[in-house]
Amino acid sequence: MSGASHAHQPKDGNSKRLLAAFLVTVVFMIVEVVGGLLSGSLALLADAGHMLTDAAALLVALMAVHFSQRKPNARHTFGYLRLTTLAAFVNAAALLLIVIFILWEAVRRFFDPQPVMGTPMLAIAVAGLLANLFAFWLLHRGSEEKNINVRAAALHVLGDLLGSVGAIAAAIVILTTGWTPIDPILSVLVSCLVLRSAWRLLKESFHELLEGTPQEVDINKLQKELCLNIAEVRNIHHVHVWQVGEQKLMTLHAQVIPPHDHDGLLRRIQAYLLEHYQIGHATIQMEYQHCDTPDCGIASDHSHSGHLGHHH
Repeated sequence: MSGASHAHQPKDGNSKRLLAAFLVTVVFMIVEVVGGLLSGSLALLADAGHMLTDAAALLVALMAVHFSQRKPNARHTFGYLRLTTLAAFVNAAALLLIVIFILWEAVRRFFDPQPVMGTPMLAIAVAGLLANLFAFWLLHRGSEEKNINVRAAALHVLGDLLGSVGAIAAAIVILTTGWTPIDPILSVLVSCLVLRSAWRLLKESFHELLEGTPQEVDINKLQKELCLNIAEVRNIHHVHVWQVGEQKLMTLHAQVIPPHDHDGLLRRIQAYLLEHYQIGHATIQMEYQHCDTPDCGIASDHSHSGHLGHHH
């Protein structure tokens, strides 16, 4: 379990930075929504939608920090880490709805151009850009801790900088040429940025909610490598890997040559998994004979009882 114990120290600094970045982002999101409605700018509203992705990413990161400090109990043996995945999923679904609304509104405005006030739009877009730069600076100072949530949040804010730049460009075009269709055009471009991150977030959180194998773990490769690198291991089967919060968990059966030191071999397998796959929590069942039952995936559990009598 050593992988789970050393994750807690640098949290407080992360927490403060995340909270500051979150507050800056939320305040400016509200400013952009109000500004977008008052100036009639769809690009500002699209950028506010993008800011909402940041705010949500920051909130999920804050939740992860908070819930990873809450102790597991008998009812929730993994603690509350899965809440962050659930929050990410809800966030992504909400973003998709926002994008659909903005795209629909952009098409409508393209055929029926609305007046846009360039000056307030420009002022708010520039202020939004500065707020994003500040949030990015806050988060980037924390990136030496390599916290996945802080990194994800910093990436979100970086994408948001592009949204603010788009809104500034649209405002300048409207002020210099008076051509208002640039506003819905750029709002569509910003929405595509939002769509991309929302879709990825939706896919990843859905995969995690379905107990999918983490992207970076190749089970076939892992089975081969364990057999090659640890002499006593003959065969690895019944492998399950999943993820709760940032913690990877694993169960596997290992067919081994009877070792002199059973616990020592177990520790070597666990050390290998931790070092090469960052799996800090592995439950390993060691066997001397290869078990003949069909691969005990969850789906085929009920079929075991019939087979057990045959190979004694």
